[in-house]
Amino acid sequence: MRGGSADVVVMDLMMPEVSGWDVLRERKIEPALMAIPMIVVTASSSPQLTDLLLDRQVYAVVAKPFDLDVLVAAVMACLTRPHSPELAAA
Repeated sequence: MRGGSADVVVMDLMMPEVSGWDVLRERKIEPALMAIPMIVVTASSSPQLTDLLLDRQVYAVVAKPFDLDVLVAAVMACLTRPHSPELAAA
């Protein structure tokens, strides 16, 4: 995210080299990264997790297994309204 420009980032919380939590932590301390809408895809979509992600200004949470149309809709929403963060749990 730092090396280039991104319109939206779609990521899982459990990634092999850097966790999604690490990305969210770094994003929180860098104001420029906060402007990039984030969509989290996760197998664990509990209300507590959703609340944590809301605190970290994640735009959408998409539960696995996911419907591709739901993910595409979340990405399209980020692209058309990139500066209005809102949490959409799908």
